[in-house]
Amino acid sequence: MVTYQTDPNKVCKPFVANASAYFGYSDGCLSFARWDELHEFFNKTGAVVVFGLNALNGRITLADGSLGGPWNHTNAESLIRYTAKKGYTMLGWEFGNELSGEGVGTRIHAAQYAEDVIKLKSLVDQIYQDIPDEPLLIAPAGFYEENWYGEFIDLTKSSSSVNVISHHLYSLGSGKDEHLVRNILDPFYLDGVSWTLSNLSALIKRTGTSAAAWVGEAGGAYGGGRHLVTDSFVSSFWYLDQLALSSKYGTKTYCRQSLIGECYGLLDTNTFKPNPDYYRYHVYPALSQRL
Repeated sequence: MVTYQTDPNKVCKPFVANASAYFGYSDGCLSFARWDELHEFFNKTGAVVVFGLNALNGRITLADGSLGGPWNHTNAESLIRYTAKKGYTMLGWEFGNELSGEGVGTRIHAAQYAEDVIKLKSLVDQIYQDIPDEPLLIAPAGFYEENWYGEFIDLTKSSSSVNVISHHLYSLGSGKDEHLVRNILDPFYLDGVSWTLSNLSALIKRTGTSAAAWVGEAGGAYGGGRHLVTDSFVSSFWYLDQLALSSKYGTKTYCRQSLIGECYGLLDTNTFKPNPDYYRYHVYPALSQRL
């Protein structure tokens, strides 16, 4: 789990490889110095920045195995205040990662998630009250499940706490699937993602929320993709098809997993040379406009 530095005089230990730990790394801390370096990089490259905040601080394990209890916002608040004080430009703060519905590894019920997002929105409003262009609040950054998303939207729409409803798409399944190429070249298989995109679009309209839909993360095949498939020319077929479908169903922004890393990165992990999908990368106009 990641934490954020709150005191420049205290040690902030980075992540280190640990084969026995979840995801293969120890807990780690994002230091002020590292955050400053990242923003120097963002400024030099013209990157538009959305940052996903740790939504697990303060949780307790409930009887059904999910995590509950109110989110402890103090650590994340420290990072947001530091960011605003330094004058760093943020397009948005995203709350959590893959905790909706059944979750990935763990989950949080929609009612608790909504309560925490409303709290985060209050903090962001307070911190940026004298700063133009307040960052967007984006959530829940998980896999779409209609009932969970519906409850979450209903509980947050009246307060207008959420500007963006984000979800993740890995429509090809596991990167270990030996039939990925066949699936990528099958238009009927690729159309399967239409249900998620159209259902979320209909839900947003039905609930009357002012929030926009984003694909917050998509890499084709989860688990890092597959070498010589998601890092090769054939990957372009699912990618272009999914960009078109996302646009068709009103998605305002599509975020690709990832710039670098694993076999679905836009850059080769070892050489940093562009993979074929790099040349097809398209950012929706909403990414550079205020919603």
